[in-house]
Amino acid sequence: MKKKALMLFFALLSLTANAQDSTNNEDGKKINKEKLEGKDYLPEIHGTIRSKYEYQTTMGAGRFEVRNARISVTGNILPIVAYKAEIDLSDEGQIKMLDAYARLFPIQGFTVTAGQMRVPFTIDAHRSPHQQYFANRSFIAKQVGNVRDVGLTLGYTLPTDMPVTIEGGLYNGSGLTNQKVWHKEINYSAKAQFLLTKGMNLTLSVQSIQPEEIRMQSYDIGAYYEFDRFHIEGEYLYKQYSDDAFEDVQAVNTFVNYDLPLRKVFNKISFLLRYDMMTDQSDAKTTDSETGELVITDYKRQRLTGGVTFSLSKAFRTDLRLNYEKYFYAKNSIAKESEQDKVVLELMIRF
Repeated sequence: MKKKALMLFFALLSLTANAQDSTNNEDGKKINKEKLEGKDYLPEIHGTIRSKYEYQTTMGAGRFEVRNARISVTGNILPIVAYKAEIDLSDEGQIKMLDAYARLFPIQGFTVTAGQMRVPFTIDAHRSPHQQYFANRSFIAKQVGNVRDVGLTLGYTLPTDMPVTIEGGLYNGSGLTNQKVWHKEINYSAKAQFLLTKGMNLTLSVQSIQPEEIRMQSYDIGAYYEFDRFHIEGEYLYKQYSDDAFEDVQAVNTFVNYDLPLRKVFNKISFLLRYDMMTDQSDAKTTDSETGELVITDYKRQRLTGGVTFSLSKAFRTDLRLNYEKYFYAKNSIAKESEQDKVVLELMIRF
């Protein structure tokens, strides 16, 4: 898998270099993009690197980690045809192929996307690493609502005064590395976003997947409001298991971000506070060897996260994040080593 991913990555870089060379004339000058009928058909390379240090106060131990080293290639080959390929060269030390899809724009406001992608579901789980507000993702974004799969997504932006975007699609439901399996069941996800007023977004999502024998049905509602220097966001997710195979799961993510402009060195400093929680969850694949019943893969817990972010630009481009996470576990919950009280210092760059 690693060799295939590396071969694909270098092939993409080679194609990009060839495409860039072909747009130079004999004098070595770039051809004017306006001559390309108003479209830029040159591939664009983007990347995100997140390096962090974490100190876990319970164990009194620390670690350095490259959380992400993502490279993506995007572009258009026709006015109505686009593509994206993204690979993570170090997802906590492992190589992973993330996005690999083609996208069509048959009519205005309508998109058809086929391939490997993050499915349309929730607000926070749909953010790329460089768009995250905190060094570590919320429980909704990491444990409960994080799904990337292979399939077909349709999207449409309604021609209304109030902007409304609807996305939905069908997917394998078996993840990224098990694509040869034949499926009789239908796995789907759908998401609607409403821009109610300037700076205010309401998102409704539904998802149904069946990794193995048990189907999971999830519902999500979230909203955020941006005004002055504030970003306030809240999200609630509810998950059910077929045949009452496991207790229903609930998860909450709420946070507030305040930006304070700076004049020297950094462009701004952001002050952040987050509360998120989740109840006991099963991945619907892990069972007890004796009873055959689903077991808990993520235990019930709550968390408070406080932090500051120093930014060298207004957008998410170069951020230095300092967070402290305080966990609260139920009496019978088992805490994983990476899910305990800790200080996180992270440097994120986006190019």
